[in-house]
Amino acid sequence: MQYQKPIPTLGAWSTPQDQSNGFISGSSISSPDIICHVGATSGNASKPVEAGAQVSLQWTQWPDSHHGPMLTYMAQCSGPCESVDKTSLSFFKIDATGVVDGSTAPGQWGSDVMIKNNNTWTVAIPTSIAKGNYVLRHETIALQSAGLEGQAQAYPFCFNMVVDSEGTDTPQGVEGQELYKTTDPGLVVDIYHSPVNYTVPGPALYSGAVSISQTMNAAPTATGTLVQGA
Repeated sequence: MQYQKPIPTLGAWSTPQDQSNGFISGSSISSPDIICHVGATSGNASKPVEAGAQVSLQWTQWPDSHHGPMLTYMAQCSGPCESVDKTSLSFFKIDATGVVDGSTAPGQWGSDVMIKNNNTWTVAIPTSIAKGNYVLRHETIALQSAGLEGQAQAYPFCFNMVVDSEGTDTPQGVEGQELYKTTDPGLVVDIYHSPVNYTVPGPALYSGAVSISQTMNAAPTATGTLVQGA
């Protein structure tokens, strides 16, 4: 979208430095790129969303070899998210699905559920959070090469929202560059030996998070398009 004239009004963050539609390698997991992708810059608008709403995020066609978890975070902006310093954002986790069935390698994962669900993942905005401006951070982490440290492949994406809520929670978050370590069990795992055991990386799930069933019938209230990597 960075080449369109005029620039469209979007809540989605853009990645003008990433023309390869690639990933953030496990060895770069502590760089600013892990926050919202390579050189990501904030969207120039924010999507209004009601707390409790279901937000559907549409991925492009995704390789079924790229098994891994689906993770979603939120971070409150102290002012407009359109001008936020991304390195100042502190993220709390609102959704996480790792291995669904690890009885037979390479297992069934959150990413496989996303593919079967028309390349869509749906999350619920917690009703307990305070109203305000938020960045929604959504990602999958492909684990096909993660048997070696530093070889996991993260595909993060961000979206600006204005949440209307009667809640009062302001969850303590973790700065984007501190979400993961290269040695996290969820980033160093051999998925090709049964059974597949997995620990979802990152901070614990926010206590007010609501897990929902990933169904084809979930109606989106906001949409972000994520790029496919190889």
